[in-house]
This record gives sequence, structure tokens and C-alpha cells, in this order.
Amino acid sequence: MLPDLQSSLLCDDVRQERNGKFILIGLFDVLAVPGFPLVLHKLCVVNRWVCGVGEFRQRSRIVKPDGQTALVEGQDIPVKLPDNEAIATSVEFFLNLRFDAEGTYWIEIVLEGDLKLRYPLKAVRLPPPPSPQ
Repeated sequence: MLPDLQSSLLCDDVRQERNGKFILIGLFDVLAVPGFPLVLHKLCVVNRWVCGVGEFRQRSRIVKPDGQTALVEGQDIPVKLPDNEAIATSVEFFLNLRFDAEGTYWIEIVLEGDLKLRYPLKAVRLPPPPSPQ
């Protein structure tokens, strides 16, 4: 039985406590910067899968504002759910991502070759600070 994607979040970093709980650091939904190109040293995609049974392959990618060209594509990540009450959390790190221009980039989450979720990540230029008078 294919699982449901309960959530997908973007953040700066992820830590895991001894008890297994994840700590997400720097959640964001927009890249607001003074200028482009922008190089993000680390971007984490955290996905949580539920209500499925079996072993699956997940892949994440970030698509440029043209809607088709991949900025980056991750590796296949195994998702293992031994029963329908199990939860699987995957964390993928993308390093040194270069965003060349403003626009809406797209985060895509694929399971077994099928697109499960696509959501926007806006990259915008901050207005210059007001000049002193």
C-alpha cells in the first residue's frame, strides 16, 4: 500500500535527539536576499510518510522558475514502512545551491516515479535600505 506524504518542509538544518525526535532549524518558505546570484550553503528537505506498507523509493528535486529545468535532483532515498501505523521521516541535504535569479522555484517530491507533491519556493530581491537623510 503506497504511503501518504504527511508533510514536506524546507529548513536550514536538522538535528535528531537521542529519543529519535527531529529538530528542524530555520524553517522557511521564501528566499529573501539583497541580490542574485545566491548560493545557499545548505538546504534541507524533510519529508514524513505515513499510512503505507512496504519499501519505497523517494526522490526530491528543485526545479527552476521555467517549471521544467532541474536546479538539483537528489538521490533515491529508501522509505520503509513495516505496517500501516509506521512513520518514516526522510531528511535530504542539498549543499551549495546556486539560485541565479529571482522567481518561483518548485520543490517536487516523487515516490516510485510518481509526483506526490509540488510546492513553490519564491526567491525575491529585498528592496535596498533607505538612504540616510
